Amino acid sequence: MVYYLLNIRFWGVVMKRSNRLVILTDFFLEYPRKHIQLPYFVSLCETTKSSISEDLDIINDVFQKQGMGYLQRTTGASGGVKYIPEYSHKKSMQFIDELKNKLEDPARILPGGYLYMSDLLGDPTIVREIGRVFASAFSKMDIDVIVTVATKGIPLAYAVASFLNVPVVIARRDPKVTEGSSVSINYVSGSSRKIQTMVLPKRSLEEGANVCIIDDFMKAGGTITGMVNLLAEFDAHVQAIGVLVEADDEEEERVVNSYTSLVKITNVDIRHHNIEIQAGNYVENHIN
Repeated sequence: MVYYLLNIRFWGVVMKRSNRLVILTDFFLEYPRKHIQLPYFVSLCETTKSSISEDLDIINDVFQKQGMGYLQRTTGASGGVKYIPEYSHKKSMQFIDELKNKLEDPARILPGGYLYMSDLLGDPTIVREIGRVFASAFSKMDIDVIVTVATKGIPLAYAVASFLNVPVVIARRDPKVTEGSSVSINYVSGSSRKIQTMVLPKRSLEEGANVCIIDDFMKAGGTITGMVNLLAEFDAHVQAIGVLVEADDEEEERVVNSYTSLVKITNVDIRHHNIEIQAGNYVENHIN
């Protein structure tokens, strides 16, 4: 935040409201969910508390009308404001529909009935929107850190973390010498039914942290269950689980019950090159 003070004070003139609105909006988008007391903004913009209060009203009104979230304001000695990023119902549904359309492309079918998704996970615009939708679902939760497992869930985890303004912790398959001592567990992979190992450095997560798990794909839920069990070794509290794509497989029993998914694969017909996708439980869980 020193950046803002250094780059505004040099103006040496009274800042216009239009300039203040740009500065304040940029601040909130850069630091979501960060509680700031009003005197900071008064000093930042070299204006009065009443002017800042009026500016915040304008910004909050625009945020809500654009379906971007809202400003949460508190009063009292420690009163202040923070930006809560929340996607509107309309924008959430539009994006989920776009995902469904992209995933239903028959060209995505791979041998074994898998779907090619690397292009989506490599597109920064799509990944950012995925992060925005998940962050909207979890914005009111007390989350300290986003946890994912290497490798495809990493860009999604960072996207969610950028909107919730929290760090990312990555569980890996093998320990790294540069990360020091670690905790490891064995778990059964839901797709391959093989015993695999998951490792998390001891220094990466504080004991008792509130965690949000993010993953790109879930079938039976073996990998996510492995993460939950690994986090239990740190006495962490799993507040939320976000899954980009879940597969509906009647042959495998789902071992994860409480989660949020954006889209759901209901059928992959390799013979007829047909994919059926529907909205995940995000719609029923987080949209009223």
